Amino acid sequence: MNLDTPCNPYPGHERRQHRMYVTRNTEYHFRGETCVAVRDRKTGRFLHSHLAIQRTLSGGVRYQSNGSAVPSCAPPQVGEALYFGDDGRELVTSLCSSIERPERRLVEAYPPT
Repeated sequence: MNLDTPCNPYPGHERRQHRMYVTRNTEYHFRGETCVAVRDRKTGRFLHSHLAIQRTLSGGVRYQSNGSAVPSCAPPQVGEALYFGDDGRELVTSLCSSIERPERRLVEAYPPT
């Protein structure tokens, strides 16, 4: 399911907590604003020591056609990179190709925190 579609049939408050940002090689799984799991798309394995785990998403980074990066405090959109700026070490991912809701079986398989 792609979340960046403008016609959401439910007009009320969004109650779901989990979302998944998909990049070329990696899935970043979030509960609220915190990254709770990172999974390699090729192997399907969770990456237990990834720098994004247990970090808060700070915003997105959009790249201009001239190569300059434009940071934003807004949640990343498709075509932007995820930006983690807390915890002293900055992390910028590759570009997001989709934003989805993870399947229940995948949420249940998240590594313990």
